[in-house]
Amino acid sequence: MTIEGKATFHIGSAFYNPNAETVRDLAVLAAAVYRRDRGKLRVLDAMAGCGVRSLRYVLESQADFAWANDSNSDIQTVLNENLANGLKTEQYQISDRDAIRVFFDCYNHQDYYDLVDVDGFGSPVPYVYASLSACSIGGLIYLTSTDGRTVTGRASENCVADYGAVARIHPAAHEQGLRLILGNVQQQAASRGMGIVPVFSYFTGQTYRVMVRLVSSIQLTEQNYGFLGFCHECGTYYQVDWRKLGRSNCSLDQRSLVLSGAMWLGNLHDADQIAEMINVAKDWNWTTQVRLLELMYAEAEMPPYFYTLGEIGRRGKLDIPKSNYLIQTLQNWGYRASLTHIDQEAIKTDADLPTCIRAAKSYSPGRS
Repeated sequence: MTIEGKATFHIGSAFYNPNAETVRDLAVLAAAVYRRDRGKLRVLDAMAGCGVRSLRYVLESQADFAWANDSNSDIQTVLNENLANGLKTEQYQISDRDAIRVFFDCYNHQDYYDLVDVDGFGSPVPYVYASLSACSIGGLIYLTSTDGRTVTGRASENCVADYGAVARIHPAAHEQGLRLILGNVQQQAASRGMGIVPVFSYFTGQTYRVMVRLVSSIQLTEQNYGFLGFCHECGTYYQVDWRKLGRSNCSLDQRSLVLSGAMWLGNLHDADQIAEMINVAKDWNWTTQVRLLELMYAEAEMPPYFYTLGEIGRRGKLDIPKSNYLIQTLQNWGYRASLTHIDQEAIKTDADLPTCIRAAKSYSPGRS
């Protein structure tokens, strides 16, 4: 018997990753905020596994109903036992169908869900268009990607095939992964006359998770959807409008930029929603989650890249001071700067890399 949050369950032959508990915690918090604000919450857990997410959505987020689907018929017994032991009969249903068929059946029957959880392997792109069909306007979609090679530029052909985008290798490639997923969802929603607003985006060190809110108007603009340019010569990043691809040179040394995209360049998280999740986490005494969310809140509206401390030190040929010193110095100089949850040894800032190096060189022993 395994316990996570308020859920007690058997794993059996179903897949369960105990290291992904924080991923589930974030989803439960976002769902709880939705349930409190909307007064209802119906969840479609499309790849339920052992059912831990469905259990937690009902027991902790107070979901009114959870549909736990998993196409693996071999785990139906353990899935049924777990939900039957934890929930009332009217609080759930179970099926063993292909997720995409489930999504389109929801659409055909106008049976839309407030939260659609898609926790699969590899790229989430094959499920994006269909998951949009099962989600209510204003509802949430939670997507997983385990294909880090593709979104970080190590399998560029796969990125073109999956995302219709180019991914290149650079120090902030893991944030690029989150933004390529968001960009794909945004573009597919726009093709249907709708849009998405990121609720939060989370890189676990192995997988990429994004939760988005589906809205009735197109959110894709040339300001928030485009290309990320990186200068390998000086290490500086640029946001590049698709209308200016032919003039994408570094302003410092005039060299051509290496471009990745198209991708989402807007906010990584919804700061207001993160603040509400923090309030719920504090009420539940989830101190670890509060610290993570406060970090996400600080980076929510920062530029779509970061500079690693190692890159600053290498290019500046210096011993790098602590990140807190760099952040405070840059803020004193009028720049925005914060830590990032994506890399503990990096900072997000709207200062260019030479300015970060200058800030690092201003450090003297005895200061912190």
